Amino acid sequence: MVRRQKYLSSIGKSVREVFVQFFIRIAKEMPDCILASFGKLKYVSSPNFLKFRQHFKAKFKGGFVCRANTFDNVKGLFPIGFLIWDLSNKITISKVKVDVLANDRPLTECWKDGVKIFHVVDEKNSMNDWLKQFTEESPEENPISMCCIGNDFQHNNFVNINHCNQLTGVGNAKGIARFTITPGNFIESCIYFSVRHCMKPTWLNDRDQFLWPNDGYLHNKDFQKDCIVFTLFHSQNRIGSQDGVNHLIPFTAREVKAKDNFQSAFMSDFLRKQKMSKEAQAVFEAGKALWKYYHETIEQDDKALIDASLYEIREYFKGRDEKGKMRMNATDERFNELDVALRSALKELAQRIQPKIYEYGFLK
Repeated sequence: MVRRQKYLSSIGKSVREVFVQFFIRIAKEMPDCILASFGKLKYVSSPNFLKFRQHFKAKFKGGFVCRANTFDNVKGLFPIGFLIWDLSNKITISKVKVDVLANDRPLTECWKDGVKIFHVVDEKNSMNDWLKQFTEESPEENPISMCCIGNDFQHNNFVNINHCNQLTGVGNAKGIARFTITPGNFIESCIYFSVRHCMKPTWLNDRDQFLWPNDGYLHNKDFQKDCIVFTLFHSQNRIGSQDGVNHLIPFTAREVKAKDNFQSAFMSDFLRKQKMSKEAQAVFEAGKALWKYYHETIEQDDKALIDASLYEIREYFKGRDEKGKMRMNATDERFNELDVALRSALKELAQRIQPKIYEYGFLK
């Protein structure tokens, strides 16, 4: 405890980590040694460890990473690093390039499977910081909002859109607990959402940090429209018409043969003026088929939601189990077919967006 308090003022909250207390003691009390470390990579890449890196300076000599659940009693899918540091050479850490060690499921064989670079991300350079500049207030009592907790792949499950997002934090993860989406920041919100969700999390990218992009995305209207369509039809878009006005219905009531008008035409009016990419258009058409089938199904159901979102449409067909969790599949085979087609088209759109994420600097 005495040692912890000694370094609290200099390296901040990262001193809560026991391994950090060892690292900083070694750096201060054994400043010219060779340190062989074994653990997570967050002290290298996370902006939360900025103050720590200002005091822990060393030359990276080499190392490798492997999947965490390689080890007994470890279930997490994240990288564990075996890294060697020369503390006699006081170099500010900017990145580390390591070998990737893969293995078979019975853990009888290991082999090198490429390399991985972990980049340092400092404060005010994250994608969350980029998004904050577009913050606006909404006149609506219960506006559409987006949870943006965390700034890496491991927190992507918390990134969702709904009307009542009151999440205030997940552990020590930094981010925006509730970002209000307005017409003025709608495009930037969709870009943020798409960048966070269009790439599959893996054990190797689990700690990769999302970054403040360059200005390239500003000049690519096709990229912006792809992100809008991706956001509208993604499963983490959990807008519900029962919680507030659903401004994100992509279609007019006439297009999907609804029996009454929708409360808001904001999204359909916006999309009517846009020319979409082939992949985005395929998602749009697959979504329209699903919406049409829903309104055809509820034609005689006076209690069904007219302004239903995609999330509510899936809930209508799938229902929930005894624990309140939405079921994986519906008993209606036609709905299942349409839903699979939509998800498949969305994957194609995600693949179109992915190269731009690196081109515009959202990821290194």
